[in-house]
Amino acid sequence: MAGNSKRRGATRNAGSKKGATVGTGGHGRKALEGKGPTPRAEDRPNHKAYKAKKRAEAEAAKRPQVRRAGPRDKTSTSHELVVGRNSVVEALRSHMPALALFVYNRIDADDRVTEIVSLAVEHGIEVREVPRTTLDTLAGGSPHQGVALEVPPYEYAEPEDLLEADGRQLIVALDGIQDPRNLGAIMRSAAAFGATGVLVPERRAAGVTVAAWKVSAGAAARLPVARATNLTRALEAYKKAGLFVIGLDAHGEVDLHQSELLDGPLVIVAGAEGAGLSRLVRETCDQIVSIPIGGETESLNASVAASIALYEASQRG
Repeated sequence: MAGNSKRRGATRNAGSKKGATVGTGGHGRKALEGKGPTPRAEDRPNHKAYKAKKRAEAEAAKRPQVRRAGPRDKTSTSHELVVGRNSVVEALRSHMPALALFVYNRIDADDRVTEIVSLAVEHGIEVREVPRTTLDTLAGGSPHQGVALEVPPYEYAEPEDLLEADGRQLIVALDGIQDPRNLGAIMRSAAAFGATGVLVPERRAAGVTVAAWKVSAGAAARLPVARATNLTRALEAYKKAGLFVIGLDAHGEVDLHQSELLDGPLVIVAGAEGAGLSRLVRETCDQIVSIPIGGETESLNASVAASIALYEASQRG
């Protein structure tokens, strides 16, 4: 009712106002604030998960570091690749110089892969984990089985370097042999029969490639191979140094076992497959010798002929 000032709410207290009143200014909120999210168990020093994490980090530091592939993970055009598990493990066992080992980052490791990685680390070769697409590109379509080894170009000796070896001088010179597997087989025989080195022409002849290295069965790591700009001049220099030069040919002047030049310092020259010795090389030789064979066989493979001559010379020396 109008004028009824005694009903509840009809009058306002003198001290009350609308709007904000004097308060704490928000300082009371600090008492309600937490201390942040709870740290993970592995980040709490007194937790067993933290200790397990530290142990795992220490063990990881002892293992070889495997770098993941990046934009620069490609080989130089002057470098070669050994691909496939058997080929790579054989290359590493024979101490083939290498720059990097590429391993598929999801490879199913077997005994060969384990040995490959272990040998690479032992030899100080960088190990890189790469996706399959990178390996496919590097291998150029060859079956790589998840591993590829990048090797640098072979470092050839100079022709005169082969004269510096101690003991008897026994050099094998190759005249235009173009099959690297024949070169590798000759290198293997040369090392087996005590040769001091192998001489090859710089042009139109096989060089020490991955294929030659593999066939050499490790001989390439022990036996120097020199490369001559001019094979004839190199042979003449050897003659001036006191070595005899004999050439192998199916129609030689004397049979190999009858030659009297096998006893001293010697250069054995093997000709190209099919073509045989070139004219200038033949004229430079002190003697042309042949290996007697059955009438039904036209000629011997160059690596086989060189091996027989090396054996005969080793028995005389």
